[in-house]
Amino acid sequence: MRADTSVAPAPSFWTARGRVRLRTLILLRWLAIFGQTLAVLFVRFGLEVEFPFSWALAAIGVSVALNISLIARGQAQELAREWEAAAQLAYDVVQLAALLALTGGLQNPFVFLFVAPVAVSATILRPAVTAMLAALTFACVGAISVWRLPLPWPEGAAFEMPQLYELGIAAAVLIGLAFTSVYAWRVAAEEERLNIALAAVQAVLAREQTLSALGGLAAAAAHELGTPLATIHLVAKEMARDLAPGDPRAEDLHLLATQSERCRAILAQLSARREQGDALLQRASIALLLEEVAAPHQGLGAELIIQAEGEGALEVRRMPEIVHSLGGIVENAVGFARSRVEFTARWTAESVEISVGDDGPGFAPEVLSRLGEPYLTERDEEGVAGGLGLGFFIAKTLLERTGARIEVRNKRAPQHGAVVSARWPRPAIEAPPL
Repeated sequence: MRADTSVAPAPSFWTARGRVRLRTLILLRWLAIFGQTLAVLFVRFGLEVEFPFSWALAAIGVSVALNISLIARGQAQELAREWEAAAQLAYDVVQLAALLALTGGLQNPFVFLFVAPVAVSATILRPAVTAMLAALTFACVGAISVWRLPLPWPEGAAFEMPQLYELGIAAAVLIGLAFTSVYAWRVAAEEERLNIALAAVQAVLAREQTLSALGGLAAAAAHELGTPLATIHLVAKEMARDLAPGDPRAEDLHLLATQSERCRAILAQLSARREQGDALLQRASIALLLEEVAAPHQGLGAELIIQAEGEGALEVRRMPEIVHSLGGIVENAVGFARSRVEFTARWTAESVEISVGDDGPGFAPEVLSRLGEPYLTERDEEGVAGGLGLGFFIAKTLLERTGARIEVRNKRAPQHGAVVSARWPRPAIEAPPL
């Protein structure tokens, strides 16, 4: 039977789930209801200004009824479908427009609250849906600029706002909508990309830790299997000793004894390698650490020169994060170098620094300040190293988790190339005394 290799269609506007729970939308509407009610009551009874008070309360009451009905459905904890979130935000825009039309339209200072639903949409919905909501908001702003009741004002005083000023307010609202929605969308998109990149970092670290743990599992298996194999070997030898000369079973028992002995020898080797591996994983001289990181990249084009110099001998903790991260940085340096890569460690009584320098074209100036951002992979037309993408982001994140401070720069003229260095406080990386 063939496996089904068809690709499921992407969720449509009517089936796709958004990134917000219904509870959040309900809570935001309760806050709006509270603010609208407080403002209406203050103007009517605090300032004693006449306006269509009952109609304003009716507009607020519709929002109360909507919230109660949504709560009664018992689905407040679920993620809202995209169309549901869009519909609720569209309602909020229309309800606000109706309330403003009853209280002065564009002359009402609360007209800038139109920005809120569009900003929320930009963070949780697709740009196309946010654009539709922004278009609805533009239409509502235009409508309340034409169809509106006078702005509530104390009796006996006249307030007339120049039409040009009203147009300025409308323009300010529209510009605020555009700016806020684009800004919120960019922030939300960057947060999503960062979350994906951080998940990749966690996956890499988990893989390195899993590989480190495999040796321990092998040692445990060798220890547990040793006893039954010894028993098999002993029983086979005892049975062979009791057989009469020339018995055809003697050859089989001899084979069983020799093979069980061979299995015991293999398990002993696994245990010995694990003990050696434990020592290597726990600590290593910094020179050996550099050689381990550089070994997979030797002979791949550029000459890889290793240097280690400092005050006295230094043994460091061999952490998977450091090995993986430095390996990725060295790999990129070898790829961009013309002929030479310098892999250097220097240490003092206070700090330890490991740097990777190449003689390639260096980083593009417009990208140098952005290195470390996820998914930065562009290069310029001349092939200049314009970014190390997600790999450099992972390396930088893992090294910073070990206490390192990362610095990226280009070499000063007349030299060419880039330098990536990681500096630790010596206690953060030095292996504890035995």
